[in-house]
Amino acid sequence: MSDYSKSMTVTTEYVQNVFGQFDSHARKIEKAFGVTLILRDDKLKIIGVQKNVDTAADVLLELFDIADRGTIIDEQKVDYIISVAMNNPKEHSENVAELDKDIICHTVNGKPIKPKTRGQKAYVNAIDKSMIVFGVGPAGTGKTYLAMAKAITAFKNNEVNRIILTRPAIEAGEKLGFLPGDLQSKVDPYLRPLYDALYEIMGGDSFVKNMEKGLIEVAPLAYMRGRTLDNAYIVLDEAQNTTPAQMKMFLTRIGFGSKAIITGDLSQKDLPFETKSGLEVALNVLNSVEEISVCKLTSLDVVRHPLVQKIVNAYEEYESQIALNKQKTNAKSPSSKQKQRTDRSRY
Repeated sequence: MSDYSKSMTVTTEYVQNVFGQFDSHARKIEKAFGVTLILRDDKLKIIGVQKNVDTAADVLLELFDIADRGTIIDEQKVDYIISVAMNNPKEHSENVAELDKDIICHTVNGKPIKPKTRGQKAYVNAIDKSMIVFGVGPAGTGKTYLAMAKAITAFKNNEVNRIILTRPAIEAGEKLGFLPGDLQSKVDPYLRPLYDALYEIMGGDSFVKNMEKGLIEVAPLAYMRGRTLDNAYIVLDEAQNTTPAQMKMFLTRIGFGSKAIITGDLSQKDLPFETKSGLEVALNVLNSVEEISVCKLTSLDVVRHPLVQKIVNAYEEYESQIALNKQKTNAKSPSSKQKQRTDRSRY
């Protein structure tokens, strides 16, 4: 098959941003689609199989559109646009560059916080629309961080009177023994990820002042029992580590004027063996309640280092294979009743 080529005119001042340092982004596109990129002044030529050339051209147009909006293009953005173009061509037809318009807030250092993927955008839209939102997905998909950003924005806009952040205080497969200090000191290590996000978005001084006034509360889930939480923005993190009773207790704390975001990753449960996850049960029980939204993020929505996406995919494939092998084994092995009949027939 003879090579097909396509030429496009590009804005030279955006080339470095789009192509990346030492042309790293350009090489990613070439490798992903099996094409060759040749740039001469403002003319960019793409050579390869026609279908791949057309897709690569769409990816490059999208990247130049993002550069035109003044956004610095990083590796995550390039990887995401390539992944969407390869795996979800229908979704790719909707311009990913449009996501750059949806800024939730800025960190204390001026960095804009915004959804970086279509899945994250759907998650943020669900938070705006619904009183209770479940954000479920693998590590690195921004579930907690975006929820925190929305909570802080609502608090600053006087939409709620306080922010309550909570998570189950459970060890990640390790026995830490007795921790020193008072009760707060003992639970703080479990809540550190929430503190980190608050510090980054609000700044240390603002966070401390609001904590002292009781307007921001970071507490383990056990502290929620018996309370009614009105006019509050409530974020339950690591919800996969709740028991069904804990999850029911949490969901029935929500009062008037409040919003609750529940985040978790069902593939990273730290509960004792064969203990049901409260998050898993809640998703089954509440799936028909219209006022509750469930957003399921995937490895495509991972916004950490690109290697994290590969790790998530590798584990998903591994766990799927184990589940498949288990089904085959169960199908081949006789049931207990059949085994009893077989045993009796020997006598």
